[in-house]
Amino acid sequence: MRTLQNLLVIVLSTYVVATLAQETTQDGFDARKPYIVYMGELPGAETSAMARHHNLLVQAIGDEEIARASRIHSYGRTFNGFAARLLPHEAKALAEEDSVVSVFPNTMRKLHTTRSWDFLGLPIKLKKGDAQIQSNIIVGVLDTGIYLDGPSFNDTGYGPPPSKWKGKCVKGDNFKGCNNKVIGAKYFNLDSNHPWRGKLSPVDDEGHGTHTASTIAGIPVQGASIYGIAKGTARGGAPMSRIAVYKVCWPFNGCSDIDMLAAFDEAIADGVDLISISIGGPSKSFWEDPIAIGSFHAMKKGIFVSCSAGNDGPSEGTVQNVAPWVTTVAANTIDRKLKTVVKLGNGKRFSGNALNTYTLKKQMYPLTSGTLASNKSENSYGNASACDSSTLNADKVKGRIVYCLGSSGQDFTIQRLQGAGTLMTQYELEDYAYSPVIPGTGILVKDGIKIDQYINSTKNPMAVIYKTRTVKTPDAPNIASFSARGPQRITPNILKPDISAPGINILAAYSRLASISGDPEDKRFSLFNMMSGTSMACPHVTAAAAFVKSFHPDWSPAAIKSALMTTATAINTRVGGNKLGTGAGQVNPKKAAHPGLIYDITVDDYISFLCKQGYNSTNIGILGGKKNVSCSDYKPPRGTDGLNYPSMHLHQQANDTSVKAVFYRRVTNVGYGSSVYKVKLIMSKFFSIRVTPSTLKFTRSHQKRSFKVVVSGGTPTAGVPVSALLEWDDHKHSVRSLITLYKDPS
Repeated sequence: MRTLQNLLVIVLSTYVVATLAQETTQDGFDARKPYIVYMGELPGAETSAMARHHNLLVQAIGDEEIARASRIHSYGRTFNGFAARLLPHEAKALAEEDSVVSVFPNTMRKLHTTRSWDFLGLPIKLKKGDAQIQSNIIVGVLDTGIYLDGPSFNDTGYGPPPSKWKGKCVKGDNFKGCNNKVIGAKYFNLDSNHPWRGKLSPVDDEGHGTHTASTIAGIPVQGASIYGIAKGTARGGAPMSRIAVYKVCWPFNGCSDIDMLAAFDEAIADGVDLISISIGGPSKSFWEDPIAIGSFHAMKKGIFVSCSAGNDGPSEGTVQNVAPWVTTVAANTIDRKLKTVVKLGNGKRFSGNALNTYTLKKQMYPLTSGTLASNKSENSYGNASACDSSTLNADKVKGRIVYCLGSSGQDFTIQRLQGAGTLMTQYELEDYAYSPVIPGTGILVKDGIKIDQYINSTKNPMAVIYKTRTVKTPDAPNIASFSARGPQRITPNILKPDISAPGINILAAYSRLASISGDPEDKRFSLFNMMSGTSMACPHVTAAAAFVKSFHPDWSPAAIKSALMTTATAINTRVGGNKLGTGAGQVNPKKAAHPGLIYDITVDDYISFLCKQGYNSTNIGILGGKKNVSCSDYKPPRGTDGLNYPSMHLHQQANDTSVKAVFYRRVTNVGYGSSVYKVKLIMSKFFSIRVTPSTLKFTRSHQKRSFKVVVSGGTPTAGVPVSALLEWDDHKHSVRSLITLYKDPS
């Protein structure tokens, strides 16, 4: 009898697989693709979400077994939805269901890749009471996992996790478990069509997640450095906070929408207070963006979410993660930069830019150029002067420093040919450092010309590349060259990014499972590394938010964002950026803890705003968690942007001939009980500003006052953003709001 049952199971399984193969193969290609079916709030307790998901799939696909095999994952801890492999017509059928908010294909997103906290003025030591409060704050980090076997995550002195914590610690390869510092760890790799071929584990194979987590909440580690460079105390901005890790990004595969939405679902239910996401992709409608969806549900639970703005700058219109309920973070410089010196045999020195961890053993090495080291073969393709692969003669490279035109990873080519080092040219030195796999540095083109002349005019040209050292730079902060810029196109009258933070050459904890350059052939491993990107800026703002929350545990995510934005330090936009790249300026955690006034935003405010943006009532109703809601139930928001945002922005069309914008704002007194704020304006020559009333009087704490800002005048030059500054001042607090205008080019 058991044998017959087994045989029937095998026959049925074979039938299902064959049917699936027939369904999913079209001209030799897999036609069934992963989609996310988002359904808003969870159904009532009387309804099983998973059963409802299965029924919807059966209805759309028409076959129960194929429907069961097609479902990838059900979201059901904090919001409703599922992921499944669908054909296009099935996705369309599901999208037409009344209970479905949106259906969108799964996409792969990418990661946005010490001294910084001193630069921001945050003290290294906490008072005993502040440390206790901070230890009750839990930060969720969606990233590449964590490498726990380093000093930054030591849990000595920590008590058990806060009682609100409901998460788990999943063990795996190279990951034996959590501790009282890192209290939770999970991994998500739900789409088996794109598996990571290594072993599944929360451990960090890439170093990125370890770096971001330690920037937020790593304990102080004295004497930290990367091969002796930038030696000092590495620490997080909220060093007593707990960490919960959600691994959603995998080597070579990137970060799946399906996995990220599942991580949000878990993190919200687990009881985190803040979520940090240094991941992004092209901006989409909010109902098709897993970060916008997940963060909306987080916001409703009082969870602050910060996201990196992206690394596609300096081009305009590149900013990502633009939902108004998230805090979008740009990257800026700090007052430390790296300097790598090249010395020639004639004594001349040139300063370059690299993270060169090597100390050469000899005082001088033979120096040549790609041109002179050419293999001169007619069969080779490429440019020998640029040291292109296959154009160089190994005998002419071995043991020599090679000068190459351009900067395109020539260090790998020279390494394979056993060269001693490489010099690569740039028209302008980058503001961030690259770590070559052999001794090397980038140099200016004009210096490269002099070096080339020396090579060609000297019988035995020689050179040496010194190990990188750090130097102080007085002009920080400036916006990073790579940091993404506005304007954004999803909700054009909301300025994004919101704020900036240090994101260049940041020293923080790293994984010893990854080389410091990330290249498998690189043999350098370290518990600390320097990395650059808005990925590094985002955790600075997460930590600043945790710092503010430790003083004000009852504040909403919008209140914390307001405090961070209105107390930020202005950034010089004349160097390396424009006014649509900096947001409110560089975060200032100490000032943000006592902002004086805040611009708060409720869930209903966001729903009214979405109505103004043209989102349909059904979708908003499901997302808002209220049945039978429509935009007519909400008072239409007033003004150009329709949201009580801490900044004010007008995005004009190319054919607009004049400026007329009205912004309605409401502030809450969180400072002294009785206070009087007077308005100050730093005007623009391009437009006029009128604020009514010009004085705000408060008689008690938590009192609210409203005001109106009218901006008028001629239109600015197309494609050139212009700005002004509105400031409320009571002689104790300065509450600043950036006002920007941008006109589309014709």
